Amino acid sequence: MRRWLAAASIMMAGVLGLAACGGGGGGGGESSQQPAAGGGKQQVEVFSWWTGPGEADGLAEMRKIFEQQNSGYSFFDAAVAGGSGDKAKALLESKLQAGQPPDTFQGHAGAELQGYIKAGNLEDLTFLYDELKLKDVFPQQLVDQISVDGKIYSVPVNIHRSNVLWFNPGVLKEAGVAAAPKTIDEFIAALEKVKATGKIPLSIGSEWTVTHLLENVLLGSLGTDAYNALFKPGANWSGPEVAKALESFNKIMSYAGDPQDDWQPAAKQVADGQAAFNIMGDWAYGYFHNPPEGGLGKTSKTDFDWAPAPGTEGTYLWLSDSFTLPKGAKHRDGAIAWLKVAASKEGQDAFNPKKGSIPARTDADKSLYTDYLADALKDWSDNKLAGSVQHGVSVNQPWLAAITEAVGLYISSKDVKALQQGLADAATANAQ
Repeated sequence: MRRWLAAASIMMAGVLGLAACGGGGGGGGESSQQPAAGGGKQQVEVFSWWTGPGEADGLAEMRKIFEQQNSGYSFFDAAVAGGSGDKAKALLESKLQAGQPPDTFQGHAGAELQGYIKAGNLEDLTFLYDELKLKDVFPQQLVDQISVDGKIYSVPVNIHRSNVLWFNPGVLKEAGVAAAPKTIDEFIAALEKVKATGKIPLSIGSEWTVTHLLENVLLGSLGTDAYNALFKPGANWSGPEVAKALESFNKIMSYAGDPQDDWQPAAKQVADGQAAFNIMGDWAYGYFHNPPEGGLGKTSKTDFDWAPAPGTEGTYLWLSDSFTLPKGAKHRDGAIAWLKVAASKEGQDAFNPKKGSIPARTDADKSLYTDYLADALKDWSDNKLAGSVQHGVSVNQPWLAAITEAVGLYISSKDVKALQQGLADAATANAQ
């Protein structure tokens, strides 16, 4: 926990610096301000990290519905820029400690929420589930992930898939790669062929995208059951199976291009034909597919294509964005009104096609989910499940901070043995 708080303090300094300079893009500096009343409406502060193309478009769609249905409320977008929410979480921690919570904040369903729950930061939302009969429309395994001791603490708005291999068909054809690689060994062979053409074999973004890549290689190398077992008490992170997976990860990283600022410019290298592969969650679909005013306006199966990350076919490496009700929220009624939109069929069907995700509800309008999203809906129902590390399902925030530290040191040193030791130490210190 001390290590996590230290990391949060460092990130917090960076966030405040961005806010002071008005930087960060999107709503990057807004959350340091207090919502101001205007027009007789009560402003509801919605805290998230959705500022980029696709994700901001989806949020805007839900905002429209919220303001149409709630004439007495005004939406205050307190989004903080930065992929995967690392900067947002650091700022959120400072707001909670100062007793100034936003009215509602985004969090990943799963272990990520446990710290907030144990600290007493969140209200029990079971009353809302009962009122809206949400247990009838949310999958039981999802409800279990957001419950502690029988109480439910967030409203999931979507399901995302972490284990997606995005690729450029033209670049693969030029390199003589006939199809998307299905195994880790096939992936490494394909990367070598692309390298010979002079194109970037694998694009990567900022540090968190390397952790994202790592979870995919661990799953692809170990298999679903062994991967899931890593996050249970007594797991052996020091064993030969993990060592083999990390050697594969190290080999794959040797084909990576220059790190980009975040996931979007790394994904764009694939869509623009500069790079062959990128392993990223399916929020990349919204970015690729949405029209140019909110995305790249690219054509699927021509400019970009997809497959399960190598070695992970038949498994859905999942995460879910959800919204909470903090204790002490200044506009509690407005926050509940927002949660009702986030939980609704209308809200989820407006949000998810733009975001590049599928709905958490099982009664959504399936006709809206085409192309990649149709594949995702089917696989969510049919596949085995594994929880994302980077995106809060399998590990809590202190554990993720320790993993991030180990990955950061690896990026500098390329020392695989030290990486394995760091991951083992992180598990020993944080496994529950």
